Amino acid sequence: MCLAVPGRVIGIREERQTLMATVDFDGIRKSVCLAYLPEVECGDYVIVHVGFAISQVDEASALETLAMFKELGILEENLGVDGRPAAVAGPA
Repeated sequence: MCLAVPGRVIGIREERQTLMATVDFDGIRKSVCLAYLPEVECGDYVIVHVGFAISQVDEASALETLAMFKELGILEENLGVDGRPAAVAGPA
């Protein structure tokens, strides 16, 4: 299963002429492409799907969703932990 997960932007940089961010998902940090949301700033919350920030979301909604994902045990499943990648889903 592959979900869109909310996270907080904690750093923004350019890599190979592409706007990228470090996003924190309740302690799990990932590199995320900001090509679709170039106006995002550090501290903003974004919804991330397959490595791309696809929309902004308010903090309350993001934290509520993260808590629910963590409670259900699907946060680590979708993001991977300790530098290990998340499981890749096969064809649908």
